[in-house]
Amino acid sequence: MEKVKENIEDPEIKKTDESFRNTISIVEKDGHRKWIYPKKPSGRFYTARTIVSIFLLAILFGLPFIKVDGHPFFLFNIVEREFILFGSVFTPQDFYLFGLLMITVFVSLFLVTAVFGRIFCGWICPQPIFLELVFRKIEYLIEGDYTRQMELNKSPWTGSKIFKKGLKYLIFFILSFIIANTLLSYIIGVDALWKIMNEPVSAHVSGFIAIVVFTIGFYFIFAWFREQACILVCPYGRMQGVLLDKNTTVIAYDYNRGEPRGKLTEKKEKNLGDCIDCNQCVVVCPTGIDIRNGTQLECINCAVCIDACDSIMDKINLPRGLIRYDSMEGIRTGSGFKWTSRVIGYISVLLILLTTITVLFAKRKDVDANVLRTPGMIYQNQGEDKVSNMYNFKLSNKTFNEMPIKFELSESEGEIKLVGNEIILKPMEVHEGSLLILMPKDKIKKLNTPLKINAVSNGKVIEEINTTFIGPPN
Repeated sequence: MEKVKENIEDPEIKKTDESFRNTISIVEKDGHRKWIYPKKPSGRFYTARTIVSIFLLAILFGLPFIKVDGHPFFLFNIVEREFILFGSVFTPQDFYLFGLLMITVFVSLFLVTAVFGRIFCGWICPQPIFLELVFRKIEYLIEGDYTRQMELNKSPWTGSKIFKKGLKYLIFFILSFIIANTLLSYIIGVDALWKIMNEPVSAHVSGFIAIVVFTIGFYFIFAWFREQACILVCPYGRMQGVLLDKNTTVIAYDYNRGEPRGKLTEKKEKNLGDCIDCNQCVVVCPTGIDIRNGTQLECINCAVCIDACDSIMDKINLPRGLIRYDSMEGIRTGSGFKWTSRVIGYISVLLILLTTITVLFAKRKDVDANVLRTPGMIYQNQGEDKVSNMYNFKLSNKTFNEMPIKFELSESEGEIKLVGNEIILKPMEVHEGSLLILMPKDKIKKLNTPLKINAVSNGKVIEEINTTFIGPPN
C-alpha cells in the first residue's frame, strides 16, 4: 500500500492520470460527438432519486392548477408584468424583493455546493430529472438496456426498428408538448392556456407560437441534446472550480482502498486493492465519465456509480463504499465533515438575507401610494386667503380586490381636490393621476411646510405619505 501511495504522489504518474482532463467525455478523439449509452441503473440511491423526482414532478405539474380565491397560486407573466407568488401579488415596484430572493437562492446554492457538491444537479434540477428519470426510462422500456440500444442504432432500418424509433420519438414529442404547456401555464395561467387550446389559432397566434417553440425546444433537448445541456451549456458545472474544495462532500472513489486495480482472481496473489476494474461505474454513468479519475466537470452527483459499485461489492463479499459520498480530505485521512470558513461565511450571509427578506415581507403593504409635488410648478394663489400646490400620485394595487381610494390631510388644515373622477383602484392595477392641495395662507409659516397625506380605503388608512407644501411664509 505504501508503494501505491508513492505512485499516486509521483509527479509523472499524476501527469499521466490527469491527461483525461484535456478532453470531455462526450467528445470522440476525432472531435465528433460521443453518444452516451448509460446502462440501466438500479439500487438504493436510484430508488431514492426516483421517489424524489415523482414528488418534484407532482409539484411542477400540479402548482399551475392550485388557486387561491379563484386566482393562481403561482404566476410569472413577464409580458404583462403580473407576478403571483404563494397567492400574493407582486408588482414592478416589488422587484427589489425579487432581486433579494434571487440573491438568496444563489447564496443557498453556493452553500449547498460548498457542502455537498453538485448534488442539486443530480437530485433536484429539472433537466436530469426529466432526462434520466422520465425519458431514459421510456427508452429502456422500448429499446432495452444500453447494449440493445447500441445494437439497434447500428442495425439496418427494418420494420421493428422503425416501429421502436417511431414510438419512442412520438412519446418524446407528446411529453415535450405536455412540458411546454406546463411551462406556459406558469406564465399566462391555466385559464388562458385552456382558451388557446380550445379557441381558433387565429385568436391566439402568439400563444400558439409559444407552445410550438417550447415543444420543439424541449423535444430537441431531451431527444438529442441530452447530457450536453449539463456539460456544455449549464454554467453551474464550471462554477465547481471555485465552489468546491477538499472538504466538500462529492461522489468520490476511495483510492486508498481500491488501488492498485486488478482482476478478482489475482487479488490475493498480487496484493491488489478492492477495485476489480469491472468498469460498471463507467458504463452506468449518464455523462460517460470514470469517477475513479476524481472530481470532474461532467459529474452531476447522481450516485448511480455508487449503486453500481455497491452491487459488485455485495457479489464479491467486500464492504460497500468503495465509491461513496465523501470529501477528498475524508478519502485521504478518513476524517468526517469539517466546518470551514467558507461554509460559515455562506451561512452567515444567508441568515442576513433571510432576516432582511422576512422583515421586508412583513412590512409589505397591499397598496403602494406615492405623492410627489409636480416638478417645475410653484404655488398658486386661490383667492385672497388660500394657496394651492399641484401633486402627481401613483397607486399600485397588490390585491385581487377592487379598492376605492381617497386622500386626506393628516395633522394639517387644508383641502384636497382630485383632478378627474373618484379613484376606484382595480385589482393588480397601477393608477396615476393628479391632485391639488389648498392651504390657508395664515397656516403657512415657512417656504416648505411638511405635510402628511393619508391614503384611505373603506375608512381605513392604508398608507401614510410624507411630502411638503410650498407657499409664501407669513
